[in-house]
Amino acid sequence: MKDTDRNDDGYGGYDLIVIGAGSAGFSASITAADAGKRVALVGHGTIGGTCVNVGCVPSKAMIRAAEAIHGAHAAGRFPGLSGQAQVDDWQTLVQSKDDLVATLRQKKYADLLPQYAGVDYIDDGPAQIIEGGIIVGGRTLTAPKLIVATGGRPVLPAIDGIEEIGALDSTSLLELTTLPESLIFIGAGYIGAELAQMMGRMGVKVTLVTRSRLLPGAEPEVSEALTDAFAAEGITLLTGLSYNSVRRDAAGVTLRVIRDGEPVEVTADHLVSTAGRRANTDGLGLEEVGVETNARGSIVIGDDMRTSVPGIYAAGDVTDRDQFVYMAAYGAKLAVKNAVLGGDQRYDNSVMPWVVFSDPQVAGVGLGEHEAREAGFDVKTSIVPLDQVPRALAARDTRGLIKLVADKDSDRLLGGQIVAPEGSDTIQTLVMALKFGMTTKTLGETIFPYLTTVEGLKLAAQTFDMDVAKLSCCAG
Repeated sequence: MKDTDRNDDGYGGYDLIVIGAGSAGFSASITAADAGKRVALVGHGTIGGTCVNVGCVPSKAMIRAAEAIHGAHAAGRFPGLSGQAQVDDWQTLVQSKDDLVATLRQKKYADLLPQYAGVDYIDDGPAQIIEGGIIVGGRTLTAPKLIVATGGRPVLPAIDGIEEIGALDSTSLLELTTLPESLIFIGAGYIGAELAQMMGRMGVKVTLVTRSRLLPGAEPEVSEALTDAFAAEGITLLTGLSYNSVRRDAAGVTLRVIRDGEPVEVTADHLVSTAGRRANTDGLGLEEVGVETNARGSIVIGDDMRTSVPGIYAAGDVTDRDQFVYMAAYGAKLAVKNAVLGGDQRYDNSVMPWVVFSDPQVAGVGLGEHEAREAGFDVKTSIVPLDQVPRALAARDTRGLIKLVADKDSDRLLGGQIVAPEGSDTIQTLVMALKFGMTTKTLGETIFPYLTTVEGLKLAAQTFDMDVAKLSCCAG
């Protein structure tokens, strides 16, 4: 329902105002409307937010296309096979991605609004928060509770000259009308890793540059395994450095870094920054009403999703919490339950899975080895390389490993990470194991289907007590 459908002045009488019409905003609005509450959903940017418009959907569509190309080239790993594929029409591929985005934005966001009579969608420009409500489009809306869900955006790192060279980010990269010959990626977190490999598979010469290492938040063994996979595909990875400057001239964009005390220069058609994001909090009036933010502009919230101001809550990428779309939706539901439904629920990410859609995929849940030791556990670990997993041997693709972390005293699983072609699907089994407090012994005794990647979890659990290399195929 549009806000113009209200009688009289059409405003007021709301139980909840939600600022931001992305995944978190829609999750909050639908949850409240289903409970019989009246909601003002105020747009902030394009309806649908980051995930459907410039994040998950477009990037994964292009990543899958690149996987198709790589799959043809990789057919040669099977004796007697060969394959070939390439980009024939980049603009058509990009347009197909845009069409998918437009379809999902309409179907999963815009078309949902008429189905919720309790939600008024108001898209009259940016909102400013005031005591007791907001000002939007020159009008005042009031409600006893407010949820901020305005998301985040890419930001450029502080490198001399970067503002002048026309640097790309994760959004503008996927809008290029011409496939470049070469690219420099700054930042090797999950966004940089995914997009760099995708463009490399499209035939672009890629250099990935990072201050630390590939996927710095992952286990060292996991980072090393993915680094080897990237190197095998011809991606140049420069790590352990500091940025000096960047310039553009007739040759293209040249990035100058300092590595081991020596200057190194890399030149390409474009530079792509995937080194950071910032919360969309500018102009909201948060400081004026007393809402606390951190140095990156993110709203600081408690486990109940409440900000420093009673009655104002926040969820999603605008907060200082996990930057995943499913956690945004989860946090928004908690915010509604606590704000207007009388709940007292707490944000819990202890068994939150995360995935990097590289190839092999990287996925994890729970505590890494270092985190577990920092938390005071007496830790034990196991690592199974994929060449010990029958599925990988049959697929002739043994890139990767599985690492499990457990408490030595209780044998309880604490976490794990996977590098495998099917890692994104495999991780959910480990999520369930952690959720219900399984031990390594129990996981190792659980029956798994043969010739699956997930069977590797059983082998990794058994590795705590035996050498699985000495087992026959199904003896476990």
